[in-house]
Amino acid sequence: MAVITKFFVVRDGVELDKVFTVKKDAETYDKMLDAAEQLAEFIKKGELECKLDDESINAISVFLAKNGPEVTKILRTVRPLSKTPANEEITKSKETPKEIGSKKEIPKQRGKKDK
Repeated sequence: MAVITKFFVVRDGVELDKVFTVKKDAETYDKMLDAAEQLAEFIKKGELECKLDDESINAISVFLAKNGPEVTKILRTVRPLSKTPANEEITKSKETPKEIGSKKEIPKQRGKKDK
């Protein structure tokens, strides 16, 4: 007689269809689902200019979570925009950056005082 250990991932009291024979694989899958859940909330709270239904958001979130290492590699060099009034004006305005740049005042740089 053989004894086989099987691992299931349970989410919100519901046992998922996936069955694992290695505990580490089940834990990795569970963490991926946690990441997908967080991504879905992030997308829903985001200020997207298009409407997405919950099914699409969940599919995108799971896809991004499953491909986390590749997504991280792609986003590694991205730096967040600073929340300066000039950047907000650029993103909210329909004017071209050249037009906005001409309205922006550049503060004078202060140098060291000569003694």
